[in-house]
Amino acid sequence: MDRRNFSLAALAAALAPTAFADNTVKFILPNATGSGVDAITRSAAPALGKALGASVVVDNQPGAGGVVGLQALARSAPDGNTLSVVSNNVVIFPSVLKSLPFDMPGDFTPIAIVGATPMVLVVNPTKLPVKDAKEFFAALKAKPDGYNFASGGNGTILHLASEMVLDAAGVKAKHIPYKGVGPMVTDLIGGQVDFGTAALPSVHSQIKAGTLRPIGMLTPQRTPAAPEIPTFAEQGLKDFSLDAWFAVIGPKNLPAAQVKKVHDALVAAFNDPAVKETMAKQGNTINISTPEQAQAGFRRELQRFAALVKKVGLEPQ
Repeated sequence: MDRRNFSLAALAAALAPTAFADNTVKFILPNATGSGVDAITRSAAPALGKALGASVVVDNQPGAGGVVGLQALARSAPDGNTLSVVSNNVVIFPSVLKSLPFDMPGDFTPIAIVGATPMVLVVNPTKLPVKDAKEFFAALKAKPDGYNFASGGNGTILHLASEMVLDAAGVKAKHIPYKGVGPMVTDLIGGQVDFGTAALPSVHSQIKAGTLRPIGMLTPQRTPAAPEIPTFAEQGLKDFSLDAWFAVIGPKNLPAAQVKKVHDALVAAFNDPAVKETMAKQGNTINISTPEQAQAGFRRELQRFAALVKKVGLEPQ
């Protein structure tokens, strides 16, 4: 290459968009490592990277139940390079927190509700030696406020899930919030807390090892990933069910072309055979919505969870 052509090539490279120089898409997770959302995102990351034609980086930013990570996403440039995988914690926050540094969903762009992950209530078998829902509720009735339960944070779906089980059974227990699912599970195994609700993928190995004992699934039917665990609905809490869905969102004002690109990548990634196999093993149900359905779904779920929070009597913190 002669000097003139080399100079032109160098100039073209200097003027090229930054995206080509650093072709990375960062997924900010407002959840700690070890959570259901974390397991899902990391399992799908290689296929998502291939579909996006970019390197995918998972950036866990837990804190304040997830508010910290969401605030970081809200402040990100709407260029498609920063996204997030979230649980339905994001539509519960407005009902349980007195103030938020953003509007949900106004300061974000819902791209797709991707699917749902099953939740299970587990006990430390040493601290609470019960084998099923009947024995579990009897123990709590025998010692009102004598037991405590863990969650990944105040107002999270895991907190609300346990409160709804207790409310449906007419029993009580003391809530102990943690800064993420990892510390919560560690203390459940260690016996610092008696029971808690978690996404099945985050406690499945502990259930198999016997360090945690499952009492009931919160799904309407048993999950193929753990068919031996009965639901609460079949153990006396008629019609009881609560889903934990997960979605992909971007910052506010994400251009339509970027929304389509990310949505197409999600469809491709979650249809990848390896990802489909992993999702099935984790018990996740994949049913990817359109961006329009996601927008409507977020607003509908805000209202639904506001009613559920009011029903169980959670006071805004």
